[in-house]
Amino acid sequence: MAQKSEKMTKQELRAPDAFQLYGAEASDWLMKRSQLIGTVATVVVLGGLIAALVQYFSNRTEEKASKQLGQTLQVMERPVVEGDLPLQAPPGEQPPFKTQQEKDQALVKALGEFRTQNKGTDAAVTAALPLGKAEYRLGNHDGALVAFGEFIKDAPENDPLLVSAYEGQGYAHEAKGQLDQALESFKGMAKVEAGDYLQGMGLYHQARILVQQGKKDEAAQLLADLKASQTNTAAGRLATERLAVLAAEGVKVPEPKTPPPAPAPAPGAPAPAAPQQ
Repeated sequence: MAQKSEKMTKQELRAPDAFQLYGAEASDWLMKRSQLIGTVATVVVLGGLIAALVQYFSNRTEEKASKQLGQTLQVMERPVVEGDLPLQAPPGEQPPFKTQQEKDQALVKALGEFRTQNKGTDAAVTAALPLGKAEYRLGNHDGALVAFGEFIKDAPENDPLLVSAYEGQGYAHEAKGQLDQALESFKGMAKVEAGDYLQGMGLYHQARILVQQGKKDEAAQLLADLKASQTNTAAGRLATERLAVLAAEGVKVPEPKTPPPAPAPAPGAPAPAAPQQ
């Protein structure tokens, strides 16, 4: 039995162990698949390179488009000289426009071509806002709605210029007699966090539309709230004037639902005491 056990031990010692077997199998597997592994590695490297190149050229494209937009918007800087005055310009500059309509037509043409050539860039999105305003001034309200709608759809959610786009969209709907759509646009305007830029005007425009819809009591409540909460803004002053008009028409001016802000203490005055529990 001892000899048999010894022979088995020697055979086992001479036999390849598990690590040798697995190592041989792994080597064979690697050899058979070396081309595939090399291809995968190449794809991974190229994928990173392609991503870097896409980012690089994207930045270059955006930079180029931004510069081109600046050149396109120079049309806005050309003055309008109406009347019989000679249209002269300094050497190397374009002559003034004869009318605002001519200027807006040139602006629509320039911005439209720019957006077509730079589709998909942030600069093209930005260009939609002045394009919409020019279209509105020309009376092309459908074109204005398209431009404002594209800006609202593609601009970042925190873009403060969204408030201006919603306002333009509301004006265009209002000009077409689409008061329900205009009201929704002005509601969107009121939701934009734009700091002091057009602060409160979204609510004021909503009140205007409600008056046109015959909902004067609802409009008066909005205006009263606006007057109380934003006394020192343009919207607050307009609300005060509009409330006076409604009151003259027999509309009862309601109490504001929103309490007015507490006045700031005078310099050096003690802070108000906390209420007793």
